[in-house]
This record gives sequence, structure tokens and C-alpha cells, in this order.
Amino acid sequence: MTTASSLSPTVLHRLVQEGRAPRLLDVRTPGEFRTAHIPGSYNVPLHTLREHRAELLAHLDEEVVLVCRSGQRAREAERALADAGLPNPRVLEGGIVAWEGSGAPVERGPERWDMERQVRLVAGSVVLATGLIGILVPGVHLVGTAIGAGLTYAALSNTCALGVLLSKLPYNRGPRTGIRTVLAELRSTR
Repeated sequence: MTTASSLSPTVLHRLVQEGRAPRLLDVRTPGEFRTAHIPGSYNVPLHTLREHRAELLAHLDEEVVLVCRSGQRAREAERALADAGLPNPRVLEGGIVAWEGSGAPVERGPERWDMERQVRLVAGSVVLATGLIGILVPGVHLVGTAIGAGLTYAALSNTCALGVLLSKLPYNRGPRTGIRTVLAELRSTR
């Protein structure tokens, strides 16, 4: 569903092909960005964007499209930039998943699991292990119950503490994407 603040992959691809591409900010982790990203996009991880949104505003014009895996983190970035005063930030509808699904070009790097898949693996493994160990050691199953409670809270609050923790692992960090690096890249293409 296209809204006033979103842009479909088809429309964005056409703008890119016509040389009228807006500034593309990919708010995924550096590791996710390295795996696959839209050519010409800039990696500004969501936590960096939130923390330095005022500094970023000086380097952005009204034509900004935010990209993540599926659109969720991009919506959070959209709210952060709008709150900071950017008049019309937009979100790529369906994220990089929809972009790739539309057949649009992607620059690829080393393959990595996306954050959602990593969260499912860790949470599922903990629940499975504590369930099995709980057969022999009473009370261990409560660890799995706590993970389930955390996932429920993550869904209700639209946040994910486990995802934040996993994003800090070296596997997900990739090259440093500090604010100075981001600003230098944005300045160099003005």
C-alpha cells in the first residue's frame, strides 16, 4: 500500500534510471548493508541516524528515501527525521526485500543473515535448549518463558532488544559507519 510518505520500488527504480534519484539512506546495520544494498545509497544505521539527526539535516534536502530490510526501521527513521524538521522523508515500500523482488539492481557483498533471521535463530535456540534441559533440570524452562515474554514485548512495543544486542556483534558491524564517515560521504556528493 503506497502512502504519501512511501515510495514503491517501481517508482524509485524509474527515478534512478531517469537520473532523478532522491538521496537514499539505508538504515540497516553495516553488515546488512554490505550484504546487499541499492547502488548509490548511503549507510546510516538507525541508531546513528537517531543520535545525530540534527547534524544530518544540514546535509539532506527534501528528497530523501529511507531503506531497510522490510520498511519497519525505515519508518522509525522517518519519524526521527520528521521530528527533527525534515519536511518530507519517505520510506521505500517493502524495503530492500521488495526492491530485489521487483528485479531492481542490487550491489552485493559477502552474504550474511539479516537481523530478523538472527533473532529467530537465537530466540528459537534458547527456547529449544531450555525446554530440553528443563526435562532434567527443573526451572530451566523459565529461561525460554522469559525469551517468549521478551518477544511478545518486542512485538507490542515494536522494538527488539535482542536485535539491538545482535547488531553489536562483530559479524553485524561490518566497517565502521560513524557520523563523521556518513557526513563526509553525504558532503562528497552534493
